[in-house]
Amino acid sequence: MVSRLESTQPYYEFFNMLVEIHRRRGRTLPAMRSLPALLIGGALLFGSTSVRAADVTWEHWRPIPGVFDVGGPRNGFLVVAGSAALYLIHPEGEVATFARGSGGYHDDPGAEAYLAVSPGGHVAASDCDFVRDETFVLRLHAPLGVTRVDAAGVSSGAFATVTGVSSLNGIAFDTTGAFDHRLLVSGSAGGKIVIAAIDCKGVAQVITSAAPTLEGGLAVAPRGFGAFGGDLIAPDELSGRIFAIAPDGKVTVVAQPPLPAGGDIGVEGVGFVPPGFMSAIGGAVYFADRMTPGSPHLGSDSVLRLPSADLAAAGVQDGDMLVATEGGATMVAVRCAASCTVIPVVATPTAAHGEGHLVFTFTPAASPAPSPSPRVATPQPTGLDKRSNPVFTIVAVVLVISAAALLLLRRRSG
Repeated sequence: MVSRLESTQPYYEFFNMLVEIHRRRGRTLPAMRSLPALLIGGALLFGSTSVRAADVTWEHWRPIPGVFDVGGPRNGFLVVAGSAALYLIHPEGEVATFARGSGGYHDDPGAEAYLAVSPGGHVAASDCDFVRDETFVLRLHAPLGVTRVDAAGVSSGAFATVTGVSSLNGIAFDTTGAFDHRLLVSGSAGGKIVIAAIDCKGVAQVITSAAPTLEGGLAVAPRGFGAFGGDLIAPDELSGRIFAIAPDGKVTVVAQPPLPAGGDIGVEGVGFVPPGFMSAIGGAVYFADRMTPGSPHLGSDSVLRLPSADLAAAGVQDGDMLVATEGGATMVAVRCAASCTVIPVVATPTAAHGEGHLVFTFTPAASPAPSPSPRVATPQPTGLDKRSNPVFTIVAVVLVISAAALLLLRRRSG
C-alpha cells in the first residue's frame, strides 16, 4: 500500500524542481513570511477549485408532449413516456416515436403510467429470463397491472395483473439479484403500500402489504450502498423521507434530505450513479419535467438533462443515489457506507415539475494501453479512498507546498 507521504512525494519533488530552476536562472520564488500566510494562500487555491451546488442547473433538453417518465437506456436510447405514447431519444438529441403501430402502446392518456426497461435478468426460482430492452409500463386501468412492449416496439399486451390494490404508483427492475431479478411494482391499498415482485412469466408475489406511503421513480440500490445494498429504494413526497424495502419486506428509513416535502412538491425520483459514469464520455442524467397547469411549478413538457461534469463539480461519485423533487426539480446526492451523508447538487428550485425516474446514459472512457512494469499490482482499498479523492489531493498539495516553502525560507534565513 502506498502511504500518504509517498503519495504526496511527487508534489514535493515538483516544488523542489521549480526552486532549482529559478535558482539557476538567478531568480527566487515569491516568498510568504509565515506558515499561516502560506496556509491562507493554500486555502485561496483550494477555494478557487470548489463549485457551489447553486451553480448546477438542469438543461431543458428535448420537448415531449405530456412527458412524465424516462427509462432505459434501451440499446443506447432513452425510452420516454408521454401521454398514451412512447418515444425514443438518442443521447445526441434525436427523437423518434416508438411502439405506435396497430399493436403498439396507446394506453392511459394523461395518467402517470411509469415504466421500466428490462436489463435482461434471469429469475432463478422460475427458471426464465426477462428479454433485454423490453419495456414494462404500469397499467392504470382495469385490470390493474403491467403492460409489456416488445423490444422492437411492434407489439404490446398484458403481462401481469396485480390484485389487492386500488392503484399503482411505482415500478423498477431488481438489477442486483436480491429480489431474484424480478420486476418490482408498488400500489396503494387501504392507506398502505403493497410491494409485489413479478417474475418473467408474469406471476406476482407480494413482498409486503404494509409499506408506508411512497410513490414515483423507484430504484434498487447497488450492493455497495451501505446497509441498504440490494433493497428497493422509494421516495415519499409527503414526508420527504427515503425508504428502503428489503426482500423480506422490512422497511427502513434511509434518509430525510433537506428538501421540500408535501404533496406535489416533495421527493419524487431516485436513481443510482452507475459504475464508470463519472469518468465517462458525454455522461448525463435525465428527469421528466411535466407541464401541470394550475401548479405553482408549471413544468415545461420536456426532458431535463444534467451532464456528468456538473455532477462531478458538485462532488457526486459513482454509486451515489440522486434524489430529485417534484416541485422545482431540486436534487441532492446521498452517499451511504457505514453511515449516510447528503450532498447538495441542484440547490435552486425552478418552475420544473419533476416526475418519475432519474436515468443515466454514458459512453465508457477508453482504457489506456497497459505499459510494461516489473511491479506487481497492489490491490486498491475499497470504499472512500482518500488518495483518489480530489479534495484530499488538493489539501495534500497545499500542505506539502506550504511546508516545502517554509523549509526553504528557514534555510535562506539561516
